[in-house]
Amino acid sequence: MNIYESLSHSVWDCKYHVVWIPKFRKKVLYGQLRVYMGEILRELARQKESRVVEGHLMPDHVHMLISIPPKYEVA
Repeated sequence: MNIYESLSHSVWDCKYHVVWIPKFRKKVLYGQLRVYMGEILRELARQKESRVVEGHLMPDHVHMLISIPPKYEVA
């Protein structure tokens, strides 16, 4: 299994730990949003040629380990 990915002139393995927190840490992520959050975050990552390696949804924040190509910024 190859752990590295490649672009035309580079080989890379960039993973970022991202924590997403709603304003005032309101505990709104476990309600009806919980069902759709994983799908939405994976779709957004796919649009930027990235992938969510691992993710954990807490009542008031989201932890994600994202693999992002070096041609894109984390933001």
